[in-house]
Amino acid sequence: MPLTELIHLRKSLHRQPEVAFEEWNTAKQILAFFNPLSPDRTITQLGGTGLAFIFKGKKQGPRTLFRCELDALPIFEKSDADYKSQTEGKGHLCGHDGHMTIICGLGEKLAENRPESGEVVLLFQPAEETGQGAKAVLADLKFEAIRPDFAFALHNLPGFPLHQFVWKNGTIAAGSTGVTIKLTGKTAHAAHPEDGINPAAAIARLIDILPNLPEQITGFALVTLIHAELGSLAFGTSAGEGSISATIRAFDQDELEQLIALVEKAAQEQAKKFGLKLEISYQESFAVSKNEASLRELVLESVNSLGLDIQEKQDPFRWSEDFGLFSQTCPAFFFGLGAGERLPQLHEPSYDFPDELIETGVKVFEEVARRING
Repeated sequence: MPLTELIHLRKSLHRQPEVAFEEWNTAKQILAFFNPLSPDRTITQLGGTGLAFIFKGKKQGPRTLFRCELDALPIFEKSDADYKSQTEGKGHLCGHDGHMTIICGLGEKLAENRPESGEVVLLFQPAEETGQGAKAVLADLKFEAIRPDFAFALHNLPGFPLHQFVWKNGTIAAGSTGVTIKLTGKTAHAAHPEDGINPAAAIARLIDILPNLPEQITGFALVTLIHAELGSLAFGTSAGEGSISATIRAFDQDELEQLIALVEKAAQEQAKKFGLKLEISYQESFAVSKNEASLRELVLESVNSLGLDIQEKQDPFRWSEDFGLFSQTCPAFFFGLGAGERLPQLHEPSYDFPDELIETGVKVFEEVARRING
């Protein structure tokens, strides 16, 4: 398929964004694209809406997985483009439409020239934005048929020069989790607050304590408060319940677990001090994304052969990526491709994936696949 046709596919995907675990029509469109390519095996409904296409070599060899994301964001798109989102309140404002198109382009290359050995798996994963998709795929019994020896993924990076290859040794993206601490006491009349148990003081203390907990962690860590709630707007009532929510993040998986434990301990102490019932829940959890040292030379040689500008990052990205779970289960490598220094940032309503990056992404992945599987 000419590049113009891949661009047409990208814009078609862009028009019809679907959010986490709702990507049925997106999966259907991807499936229709791959049917003429005749992969050796197709797996559907993987981890929900996920898809995997397997291209087999003639000889025994490693299984190499290339992963992209199916989901869009629950954000209104602000665009004058004729292919802007047709779904109100949803948009491909992270570039997953472009990432899918790159893997589709890789599929074309593999269909034209099957790998010499092993298998190459192209995975279209659901629900990356919520941190639930990789977990669902890995937990699916069908995943055993594609469990990789090596795994690769990319992300476009606004703020970096177009086509620049951005990488880092070790941790490349933080692990994180959202936490909600719910505190329940006893509602009372506002004229007699002493008859109730109001969680206001405990919430106030936690607002002060939680952001300072990373001081007890050796490496980079953050606790970012995102929401607090107390009772309801009823002036005759002393609140009997409330909650506080935060995002916890760190560059090291063990330190992330330590920080989570510190948050839980602080919540338990305040609940006990003020006689409150405590409930702690977690949402949108992402593992730390780590690059396997043994893959570094292979990847960099692949990129050098293409003549791309290369930048090595000194510090990991503070944002999280659920590809981190793959890096916890097999040797993996995650990298970025510069999307342009003046492009709006990811998740901004005016962001749009640059089509010029499609060919670059295909070439990088193809070169990596050929060096591993021939």
